[in-house]
Amino acid sequence: MSAIKIILVDDHVLVRDGIKALLEDQQNFDVINEASNGVKALEILTTDKPDLMIIDIRMPEMNGIELVKAIKAKYKDIKTLVLSMHDSEEYVVSAIEAGADGYMLKGASKDEFIKALHTIASGDKYFAGDISSIIINNFVNGTKKATVANTTAVKDPFGLTKRQKQILGLVLELKNNKQIAEELDISRRTAEVHRFNLMKKLKVSNIKELSEKAAEYNLD
Repeated sequence: MSAIKIILVDDHVLVRDGIKALLEDQQNFDVINEASNGVKALEILTTDKPDLMIIDIRMPEMNGIELVKAIKAKYKDIKTLVLSMHDSEEYVVSAIEAGADGYMLKGASKDEFIKALHTIASGDKYFAGDISSIIINNFVNGTKKATVANTTAVKDPFGLTKRQKQILGLVLELKNNKQIAEELDISRRTAEVHRFNLMKKLKVSNIKELSEKAAEYNLD
């Protein structure tokens, strides 16, 4: 398996050095370049093509949100992980709307950080648990602080099975098929089938529509 090529974008040299030192202990990561802001990062992309970019959200000249938008507009194959000190809803939702493939806090553990990189590089999304709850709150409840899990249940018009309700809860936590399989002790293929059947039964095509329908009918 070839190494995952990474470009670091952060205006703090110590942060970039720390990430490089952490990844040097890993066999399948290769930091090919680094930049101190979004403008310089885009200049680098004219010559260097990474698999994944780790991007700070607050930088001079061009911030992380603007950079993610620019990358997704021109380099659709490049994955992006936003790394931030901020867990406010405004930052998180802005990053998601810009097209970020993941969002993590800088206080995350080494193991979770490495897991996020592998997950995103493989084509899935990765949002830490606290971040997931912010996204769900935004998509399902707008500015409300309640979540699907603590709303009062009403009659389920879709006839979801117990397993499908389990899958629904995990999907709303933004877990990917691999994570769902591990959580329920089933194969990844089985998780994919359950997820497909759930989306088909609810007649939705993405996580936003799924969240809205779950909120509308108070599914749990």
